[in-house]
Amino acid sequence: MPAAPLLELRRLVKNYGGVRALRGVDFELRAGEVHALLGENGAGKSTLIKTVTGAHEPTAGTIAIAGQPVTGLTPKRAHELGIACIYQQPALFPDLTVAENIALRLEPATASRRVDWRSRRERAAQLLARIGAAISPDSEVRSLSMPEQQLVEIACALGAGARIVIMDEPTASLTQKEQHLLFAVVRDLRKSGVGVIYISHRLEEIFDLADRVTVLRDGESVGTRQVRSSRGDEAGGPGLLTARPEPAEGSAATLTEAELIRLMVGREVAQIYPPSESAPGEVVLALRNVGCAASGVRDVTLDVRAGEVVGLAGLVGAGRTELARVLFGLTPADAGEISLRGAPVTLHSPQDAVAHGIAYVPEDRRRHGVVLDLPIAHNMTMAVHRRLFPDRWLRFGAEQALALDFIRDLAVKCAGPDAPGGSLSGGNQQKVSLARWLATKPKLLILDEPTQGVDVGAKSEIHRIVRRLAKDGLAVLLISSDLPEVIGMSDRIGVMRGGRLQAMLPGKSDPHDVMSAALGQGT
Repeated sequence: MPAAPLLELRRLVKNYGGVRALRGVDFELRAGEVHALLGENGAGKSTLIKTVTGAHEPTAGTIAIAGQPVTGLTPKRAHELGIACIYQQPALFPDLTVAENIALRLEPATASRRVDWRSRRERAAQLLARIGAAISPDSEVRSLSMPEQQLVEIACALGAGARIVIMDEPTASLTQKEQHLLFAVVRDLRKSGVGVIYISHRLEEIFDLADRVTVLRDGESVGTRQVRSSRGDEAGGPGLLTARPEPAEGSAATLTEAELIRLMVGREVAQIYPPSESAPGEVVLALRNVGCAASGVRDVTLDVRAGEVVGLAGLVGAGRTELARVLFGLTPADAGEISLRGAPVTLHSPQDAVAHGIAYVPEDRRRHGVVLDLPIAHNMTMAVHRRLFPDRWLRFGAEQALALDFIRDLAVKCAGPDAPGGSLSGGNQQKVSLARWLATKPKLLILDEPTQGVDVGAKSEIHRIVRRLAKDGLAVLLISSDLPEVIGMSDRIGVMRGGRLQAMLPGKSDPHDVMSAALGQGT
């Protein structure tokens, strides 16, 4: 008789007032499996996770842990049952050491207990060694990189005896090398019998890591599929693949990225990257031997024309974002010449850049893009207050009208212009950030990782918006770590390496050629 699943959800319902966030979701997690959870933003993934971790109580349905029904689940009870969640932003205390953070999670809270500092550090070191993390227990958390903080969270989970580990977009801010380290840890967890619920918008990760995948759409589970792969010993050890049951109908060797996308969005995405509909016009931005010693940008020569999307590819640390910051005046150039529409300009600050018609949508929308507590209308008009409120008179009617225009034009899904930015999905937050800078009526739009962390449906919408802006005559500089996106969206592709522009390639170039240039091969 097969063992009961580690986690089993049956007909799970969650209502918020009149809104039904989960509509009878079925889901199960087995021991020693990585079960991916996919869906567009707003599909119900976060609500499901909050329900499993005890943060929210389900309206209806059942939750069973290792075959035993559980009711009245709270975060404390979930922790006792071996459920741990590792979020994209680790919840650690930055001013405490690694050992102290682990101790806070694992040691009982008693007022009179004497602290055994040696045992505390030894236990932290053992847990970190177990997952292959070369991190000192005495390091302050604020000194750790994001992936190192995630490894500390995993160590906490293992120390607490977690049998169910939930990972929510764990690779969103990691380099490729750091991703490989995390993947190795996930596979080791699987080998040890831990069940992992893995949430990611990156479909390539799903095919690389997952044993099964469940797709949510509009609060419902619309399908569970077995993921076929040729993983070897490094991906989970011998026997794991042969121990799996035969896949269900339509889910064995036929599972493709296209099928997953269809399940997620409820339709075929025949054209992922819309074609260019404009011919390049006059040169808007001209760089000649531009450099910035402070940011490592060196000797960059580049033109971007009206109606053109120029992509910037390269490995992490190649200098793409650093070049964007130079162009926006955040780290001003100290060498070379920058010209806009044929006239040399000096960009000492973002104010200078905006005055010359440059807009910059940064990579980290939560830190620099959208103020989560402010209304959507305020977020959209931040960059044009002087124009919108001349003589310091507040004209809220004008602000509302501008916001409504952008909400309609960019198809922002929201309750209205007064809704807080934090109420939006990732894709809609990105649209609000984009609207803020489009309100300045720029000539050059710099987009840094515009679709990072958004679902495939929102990604497709953002791509269409970018193409429409280019068709309207805007010059676009697109920075992305997603190689298919750079190739699919760009009219020309600049490849950076070591702060320099290594190569200029035509749009739709072969991925091998782009990666070869990024690695410095053949140049």
